[in-house]
Amino acid sequence: MRLAVVSPFVDRQHGTERALAELLVRLARDYQCEVHLYAQRVADLAVTPSTGSFPEKRSGIFWHKVPAVLGPQLVQFLSWFYLNRLWRWMDRFLRHASFDLVLSPGINCVDADVVFVHVLFHRLRELVREDGGEPAVGASFLRRLHRRAYYKLLVRFEQRIYSNRRVTLAAVSRRTAELLAKHFGRQDVPVIPNGVDALQFSPAARLGRREAARARRGFQPGELVLLLVGNDWMNKGLPTVLEALSGLGGVPARLLIVGDDAAAPFREKARRLGVEGRCTWEPAAADILDAYAAADVYVSPSFEDSFGMPVAEAMACGLPVITSILAGVSSLLHDGVDSFILRDPRDAKKFAELIGELYEQEDLRTRLGEAAAKASAEWTWDRNAAAAWELLKRVSAEKLGCADE
Repeated sequence: MRLAVVSPFVDRQHGTERALAELLVRLARDYQCEVHLYAQRVADLAVTPSTGSFPEKRSGIFWHKVPAVLGPQLVQFLSWFYLNRLWRWMDRFLRHASFDLVLSPGINCVDADVVFVHVLFHRLRELVREDGGEPAVGASFLRRLHRRAYYKLLVRFEQRIYSNRRVTLAAVSRRTAELLAKHFGRQDVPVIPNGVDALQFSPAARLGRREAARARRGFQPGELVLLLVGNDWMNKGLPTVLEALSGLGGVPARLLIVGDDAAAPFREKARRLGVEGRCTWEPAAADILDAYAAADVYVSPSFEDSFGMPVAEAMACGLPVITSILAGVSSLLHDGVDSFILRDPRDAKKFAELIGELYEQEDLRTRLGEAAAKASAEWTWDRNAAAAWELLKRVSAEKLGCADE
């Protein structure tokens, strides 16, 4: 099967892009697909740069580099949206390229046959409105204005693409499927959960690096290290974590935040709460296992999260996790057995109580971590790719049948 895959960038440092990378590798390797990736940037993925000509039906991942335009996020998105369409149009008419299907992880083009939905901007826009423009973290007026305009644009694209029943949708979680039904009336959306690499993320791999990872960051043996990973700290629930940290009393807790976001307003909130000195901030890195190795508990009381891949990875590493019912991955979890799941992600008092229990009861941390590793063993990328492949085969057959009529 020859696929055109449309994504602005692919790497293994961001959730959606990591999931796409894992899928493309398996589509090319295990199902002999010829994948033509239209992207501005590719990292951590073995690709063959396009030479301008199309191969004779052979498997592999071929990268067609789409130019990037600098500017605000809204400008970048619009330029990407139309340039990737132009690049594929030129390949079609100048190089006589044809594709069995066009696949997109989200709203990257209007002509996709299959869209894997990893995030829903209708819901994120609701959150911005609920928060009144993010006053909790002191976002600037211009930043709020730009974000509202950006979300308004994305919501319109979602309405156009996701309401089109000729576009096949797949959701990464049951929660995302429910939101697609709520906002677009799509009751026909299968759920294909993300996976986790058990060879990379395991209790043995984490424990083997624990001492060095903690020493490098200056964490002491008696300290309880909390970890949050992500690139949207507001929606990952960082405000709740900071508030809980300030209410932990005598618990010697430290917080490690890993990701790329505007840190200044969150640092200011930590300073106001008196916990700035207990926080360590690090940019996203390819070697995320090093962060899991330094931690005792993974925390992400998400305000909204279509899946929550770091939760799955932390569980595979044998870490006890605290997440929220608004994280898509929570539908795969069992509260009090392999995780703790907050009903209200803004309940900092309840969150602090759970942290206190985990600090005081080492056997509880061990029990939750062992159950977490066992549960996550079923969430493989091979299983994810097999489900995706069955979906692609069905859509391709339906498309071919329509063309023959």
